[in-house]
Amino acid sequence: MKSIRNGALLLFLTVALGSAALPAAADEACLDFKWDVSQVRALFAGPAQSMPAGSDHKSAPALQLNRLYALKLLPQDGVGFVTKPGARNVLSPAYAGLATFQISQPGSYRVSIDSPFWIDVVAGGTLVPAKDFQGQHGCSAPHKIVEFDLPGARPLVLQLSNAVQDEIRVTITPVASRQF
Repeated sequence: MKSIRNGALLLFLTVALGSAALPAAADEACLDFKWDVSQVRALFAGPAQSMPAGSDHKSAPALQLNRLYALKLLPQDGVGFVTKPGARNVLSPAYAGLATFQISQPGSYRVSIDSPFWIDVVAGGTLVPAKDFQGQHGCSAPHKIVEFDLPGARPLVLQLSNAVQDEIRVTITPVASRQF
């Protein structure tokens, strides 16, 4: 009887300790970004404001910098993009949506997302080329970050496309200027 009890205790401890290690392993997958992403990681650790993504420019919600959003996407074939997305291959089925945002100062800004899909920023009707990007497999807080050099004091459109799920988390953050 004692050996059964000890075996059950050992099994319980193994499961309990193994489960405790899972969040640590997930966190480790998020540690290999080449940039300091501590601010973005803190945003992804908090609650996200839920809202529907727009099906066109007029219905696109306005996003604020340094906030985490959970956007409900739409079937991609029902979204009227401002300009053709930059994704070369279109998934089927795919989800997409639009949001708007505005910045007061020109500079580098990062769009961070929780899963793999395509991110475009549109300024003045044209796609803004990505300056840099990176992603981490096994990490969803964030999964991918794309950096853009953006013009200030003008409306910008965030085009999200080629998502395999209909809800995504996203945040837009300014890149801190480097101090030497």
